[in-house]
Amino acid sequence: MQEIKILKEPITIAELKEIAAKQFGNMIKAVADVEKNLMAVGGEFHVDMQTLLSEVENSSGQNTWGINLYLNRLGEEFIEFDSMINLKPASGNRSRNVEDSKVQEKIRKIVDRLIIK
Repeated sequence: MQEIKILKEPITIAELKEIAAKQFGNMIKAVADVEKNLMAVGGEFHVDMQTLLSEVENSSGQNTWGINLYLNRLGEEFIEFDSMINLKPASGNRSRNVEDSKVQEKIRKIVDRLIIK
């Protein structure tokens, strides 16, 4: 069962691990909104979280990016910038990865602010 949470305030790794244990083990999917500086976690599919952010937070598809968080990894390996929702040819992102390093940095800052390691 999906347990999507919209994060505006910090959450602990332990709390994320509880959500992840019900789905993918030590990995949890997330969608970051780089304009509103918030994130949704816990959906089975990135698109479900993107849709929820659109409906609840009025997030725009061009500002939401799918990532995977590997809860047992540290440093650069903690975040994987890979999701079908990242395919945004009109915005210049032509792959599942977040290609723009500035967007990656915005996502890292959101993750660092919202996840207590």
